[in-house]
Amino acid sequence: MHVKNLREVPEYEIDPSELDFSNSVQITKGTFHMATWRGVQVAVKRLDEDVISDEDKVKAFRDELALLQKIRHPNVVQFLGAVTQSSPMMIVTEYLPKGDLRAFLKRKGALKPLLAVTFGLDIARGMNYLHEHKPEAIIHRDLEPSNILRDDSGHLKVADFGLSKLLNMTKSVREDQPLVCEDNGCRYVAPEVFRNEEYDTKVDVFSFALILQEMIEGCMPFNTKPDSGVPKLYAAKERPPFRAPMRHYPYGLKELIVTCWSENPADRPTCREIIERLTYIRNHITQKQHWKIRALRCFQNIEAIWKDRSNNPSSRSTRSTSSNF
Repeated sequence: MHVKNLREVPEYEIDPSELDFSNSVQITKGTFHMATWRGVQVAVKRLDEDVISDEDKVKAFRDELALLQKIRHPNVVQFLGAVTQSSPMMIVTEYLPKGDLRAFLKRKGALKPLLAVTFGLDIARGMNYLHEHKPEAIIHRDLEPSNILRDDSGHLKVADFGLSKLLNMTKSVREDQPLVCEDNGCRYVAPEVFRNEEYDTKVDVFSFALILQEMIEGCMPFNTKPDSGVPKLYAAKERPPFRAPMRHYPYGLKELIVTCWSENPADRPTCREIIERLTYIRNHITQKQHWKIRALRCFQNIEAIWKDRSNNPSSRSTRSTSSNF
């Protein structure tokens, strides 16, 4: 990655002396640190010198850097630059101070259907951009709440592309090594990945279904089971139970989730289809809420008129006099 000719230094190269880590804190999973760059807070992923000899980690770093240069979307975290000509090497992205979806769900618990569907649309839009990327589709492969960040307006952005894959003409890929469960991220891994089979963009759709259900249920998939045991349940065709009242899954939301985590990847919808269905669901939820608000206002107006007439003797006498005529 280092170059001998200064003319070959990439345009995105950042001078490491411009990165101020004096008030740095770990963010997301601890792989990123907050720093200041040219007066702006940024998130920095460092490849420390103690792992520079690990070829797999260096390759993952290079692959992530190559991928981040290709993508620009409102629902995907923005790449700002990188340090590649000195050690430690770093990837610099925008910093989103509201944190990740995992922390948000931990604070809030189960979300109202409208907010869950709105968040689902943010995620689906970001993922649809990746899946329809040309000339190569992008598989995230690690889609889970810790890798989804909230911006200042409350919208979500897909982040952390360390395990992502580019789909070429083969239309499918396979992991170089069997899956190793190190944290709760493996709770969102599709069964074909766990079985070390070939897979495509539909593994992200499987993960999306689990996140969408979690937002409604208020707990992680199979939250009473150990992390390492959850992928085995998926491989055995088991899925997290629906415990929330059915009114929390309006207008086909449950059916969408069930379709998204289908055993056969070909039966899972595309992210474009998910966007269409979630838009339909959100429109019906907001329409129903508008009718409720209108009905409530109408009732309040009638109640106010009734109280006014009851508390105003002159209006009653006027009505009484009028009736005598």
